[in-house]
Amino acid sequence: MKVLGIETSCDETGIAIYDGNSNQIIAEKLFSQAAKHSDYGGVVPELASRDHVRKLIPLLSDTINESGIKADALDGIAYTAGPGLRGPLLTGAALAQALSLGWGIPCVGIHHMEAHLLINLLEDPAPSFPFLTLLISGGHCLIIRANNFGEYEVLGQSRDDAVGEAFDKVAKLLDLGYPGGPKIEELATKGDPNAFNLPRPMTKEPHLDFSFSGLKTAVLYTVRNEENPSQTFKADLAASFQEAVADTLFLKSKKAMEQNGLDQLVIGGGVASNKYIRKRLIEGLKGNKIFFPPINRCTDNGAMVAITGHYRLNKTNISSDIIIRPKWNLSEL
Repeated sequence: MKVLGIETSCDETGIAIYDGNSNQIIAEKLFSQAAKHSDYGGVVPELASRDHVRKLIPLLSDTINESGIKADALDGIAYTAGPGLRGPLLTGAALAQALSLGWGIPCVGIHHMEAHLLINLLEDPAPSFPFLTLLISGGHCLIIRANNFGEYEVLGQSRDDAVGEAFDKVAKLLDLGYPGGPKIEELATKGDPNAFNLPRPMTKEPHLDFSFSGLKTAVLYTVRNEENPSQTFKADLAASFQEAVADTLFLKSKKAMEQNGLDQLVIGGGVASNKYIRKRLIEGLKGNKIFFPPINRCTDNGAMVAITGHYRLNKTNISSDIIIRPKWNLSEL
């Protein structure tokens, strides 16, 4: 089965074609709007929607041409139905349903978090069910037990700011610009991760939920107490913040693996591209099997939608309606 995947949940436009016979992405294209939104310090939904409209058809054409197959060789279409921003979601859903009707092939809406969870099935070796997943992105921070395809149990989630959101807010406090994750990661390489004693929120609690608002507030007060923040001060604070996040993620992941008796941890989402966090988790969880997607597939992309669509098209009732769910709990699957 060859499946076309369309991702438009936020500010990345992703198109990919997955071949189930070879378990490979045979072509993919991705466009990021980060530069456009940087002037505003965050994603502007209306601008994101308009840019998806402009980019979708050219990216689709390029992907099909690169794949070397014709549209009539596709067996199905998958699009991100949620969670995400309403306008951007609608652009992808509308295109997917139009292509479905025009080409006469089935179409299915995909859960964004499930797609991040399953992207590592493209890797060799790939995780095997059951496994734990740590999803860390701009809008989500989740620990999930994946018992089988479509059978997920949310064990822990953020009670306030998602981890990527905390990165963006701290970057703003340090006048680094948007998006905050890459900016902090770059500056942190020049700083001392032990320079400031920042909190590791909720790591001593028995539950697996997260909270990053207190950590962000600690950074805020540290900045306010410094009259003329130097570049060295900013670098040390960025490194200390990044270390606090990495340590928190490690401690929560370790606790989840011990509580569930599992030795496989799949990590996904945009924050999974942070090399310092990757290293911290790999070293801290030594002896377990840790799976990361390639850096270019940590952010939102069409490949994760295409492979998830492959599994969903074999199990899900197909609808000809344009369906999106901006708020959609993974456990509802």
